[in-house]
Amino acid sequence: MNYEDFCHIATVCAEQIGSKCRRFFCPSNFMKFEKDEFGRIAILPFYLYVMRTVSLTQARIDMSELDEDADGFLQPQEMEAYIRGLIPNLAQLRDIPVPFLPMYCRIAARKFFFFCDPHRRGKLCIKKVLLSNCLAELMELHQEVEDEAAEGEQAENWFSLASAQRICDVFLSLDKDMNGTLSKQELQEYAEGTLTDIFIERVFDEHVHRSRNSSGGSGREMDFESFLDFVLALENKDTPEGLTYLFRCLDLQNRGFLTTADIHALFRDVHRKWIEGGNYDLCIEDVRDEIWDMVKPEDPLRITLQDLLQCRQGGTVASMLTDVRGFWAHDNRENLLQEEEEVEEEE
Repeated sequence: MNYEDFCHIATVCAEQIGSKCRRFFCPSNFMKFEKDEFGRIAILPFYLYVMRTVSLTQARIDMSELDEDADGFLQPQEMEAYIRGLIPNLAQLRDIPVPFLPMYCRIAARKFFFFCDPHRRGKLCIKKVLLSNCLAELMELHQEVEDEAAEGEQAENWFSLASAQRICDVFLSLDKDMNGTLSKQELQEYAEGTLTDIFIERVFDEHVHRSRNSSGGSGREMDFESFLDFVLALENKDTPEGLTYLFRCLDLQNRGFLTTADIHALFRDVHRKWIEGGNYDLCIEDVRDEIWDMVKPEDPLRITLQDLLQCRQGGTVASMLTDVRGFWAHDNRENLLQEEEEVEEEE
């Protein structure tokens, strides 16, 4: 539509809907959209812009109603209540089993806290939630799933029912003694046992709080919320939030940086699992030098979190140092890429 069409639609909408809709049809909004050689804008992007703006406005109203102390922040139970209220309007969640509903809300709310509460204050800034990718990902569930391919894609969405059930099933399968928490030994079975012992140890050191009932380090166990953070970090290694979580585990001395000695200590466990898996022998020093070449740290003697974020390969480096399967994927990256290209050509 051209600008004349744009103004005409604005008039019709104002007559049929009311004057409030005029804010969408100001000249500056028209200028925001890409135009063709005739000066026209595509209708769909403008429609989606209006829908998203209305959706965010409604979300802000709903969240503000749940904000009991009106401080602009949501407590965990308030965020879960917001998600519960959304479910009837999300096409892909309408068939959620009623008994699973509280568990689903806990799982869904945790992603917001992982990404929108970096300082772990236990509350969410409403403005930050509204601008987050998490809310956009949740709103994707408005769309009906039309085919198996789309269903497979949605299963990768953290907020999908399939994803929530998968995470819950994994936790239950790991919890051998069924006490509702995971010990270090139980967590070592995650991802078919490919994570290193030193990494699991560091996860408990940095991200698992000592319970009141535990008398020593061996009694410390991971609760469900901490497990969700653990999964979110591993599934989002390339994000600042995921990499920050993992860097705390890699930083063996809590100094804010990694040295060659840290890399050697971390990779030693990966190397052991690598050899146990029947792979060829490799030199730890060569891997250490490769990591240094990948990161190119500002200080040649140490790697910081900022270095990992700036090199855009921080997630790969974290995988190489914590997961033998992650190192295998890096070591075989060229073969894997070739296989993906062959599959695409066949399709």
